[in-house]
This record gives sequence, C-alpha cells and structure tokens, in this order.
Amino acid sequence: MNKFTLTPNDTSLLVIDFQEKLVPAMHRTEDTVKNAGILMEIAKALEIPIIVTEQYPKGIGHTVAPLSGLFGELSPIEKMTFSACTKEVEDQLSKEPRQKILISGIEAHVCVFQTVRALLQKDYQVYVVSDAVSSRTEANYQNGLSQMREMGAVITNTETVLFDLLKESTHPKFKELSKLIR
Repeated sequence: MNKFTLTPNDTSLLVIDFQEKLVPAMHRTEDTVKNAGILMEIAKALEIPIIVTEQYPKGIGHTVAPLSGLFGELSPIEKMTFSACTKEVEDQLSKEPRQKILISGIEAHVCVFQTVRALLQKDYQVYVVSDAVSSRTEANYQNGLSQMREMGAVITNTETVLFDLLKESTHPKFKELSKLIR
C-alpha cells in the first residue's frame, strides 16, 4: 500500500506550465488553476518542495498570476522540451531526494504525460492530481489520464492528497489547510 500513501517527508510537488497563453485555452480552467494553487499552499505549509516549470516563456508567457503569487522564493525552470523532466528539474529533485511526486499541470496528454512517463522510468512514484491537470479538450484530458494510469501513475485529486498528507484531524495544520477545500 506504500504506493497509495503520501507523507510530507517523502513527497515533492511539480507544477507544469500554467502559462498565460496556455491556461485560457484549457478545459475546466478555473478549477484547475484553483486546485494547483491549493496544492502549492499545502506544499508550502507542510514544507514539501515545489518545482515549477514554464514551456518557452518568451512565446507562451509566464505562470499565471494566481499561481505566481504563491512563488515566494521559487523561480520557475524554463524548458523547451515537452517533458518537464529536464536536467534542471532532475537537479532540483535530487537536492531533497523524495520518491513520490505530485503532478499538477497542463496539458494532460502532452507535457504532463511525457513528464509522468519520464519520472516513472526513473523509478519515482507519481501521483497525477486529476483536478489540478487539464487539456484543451475533455477527450484529450481523459486520454492522458488513462495512459498515465496504465503506465503506473496513481490518479488522485486535491482533497485526497490533502487528507492523506495530514492523516488525522489532530494534525497541527488541519484547521488551516482544510479551509482551502471548502
């Protein structure tokens, strides 16, 4: 059951390509961005490392304001590949070696899919947070999720992630973080 159990000390969060020219074209945009932000707030509160990528920001723009406002000290990693599993991202992941990676991003069937595949090939346990991932169409989104599940990724959601990381209502961050999903 280890594959289906998250703890803050063995988990990282990877936020992929929530950029100004991409986000408006996505299916379920508002909910996807909201849930990505919730995941970032959870990660910050529980001291889970966060890595953010931007695909060719010169042409596609930077991370959208609701999420970039949560960066603090974070600097997005620029990439030209569809997969976010670049040398720079791998270097960040190796700074605090954790085997479980939460994935939030766009598009589910392109950049998220290729990232998940690369991380699984490197023996990470990957958790695709389905309500914090999107594509331009519902069909492409569903296809991406289906392929990632078949490859071995755990398909989950923001609320499940939150309560699995907390484990119990007596957690010191329970009241603060449970407000995020109401």
